[in-house]
Amino acid sequence: MTGTAVFVDSRGGNTRKVAEAIAAEARTAVGDITALLPEDAKMVFLGSGTYGGAPGIGMMKFITDNDLSGRMVAIFGTSMSPEGAQKMIAAMDDALKRKGATVLGTFDCRGKFLLFSRGHPDETDLGNARAFARDLIRKH
Repeated sequence: MTGTAVFVDSRGGNTRKVAEAIAAEARTAVGDITALLPEDAKMVFLGSGTYGGAPGIGMMKFITDNDLSGRMVAIFGTSMSPEGAQKMIAAMDDALKRKGATVLGTFDCRGKFLLFSRGHPDETDLGNARAFARDLIRKH
């Protein structure tokens, strides 16, 4: 789908797996977090792992450095705990709204960290990520 972009900040690879599932559904590639957002990207999926209850520094820099005014954005991420994911998503949501973006929805699932949540994201998580993307793309 043209006009759709996917960007991710993933240190351990968990959130990248989710990003790749979303990108496949959107028929696009996962973009480089250090690049600028393409001008034609009207719908943007932004994802981050959770690092101390916050989004990755690279994702927050991406939000700061790009013009998101008037763009539709969906947030996704992985975390060892639901509470961590909620904090991370809230931080991204706040930053995006301050930049003038419209947040369409959020998705999170467990991600492996050391010995915790091993095996995640699993096929069910990735299927749910694809459904999240498909629903938003269909609606917008």
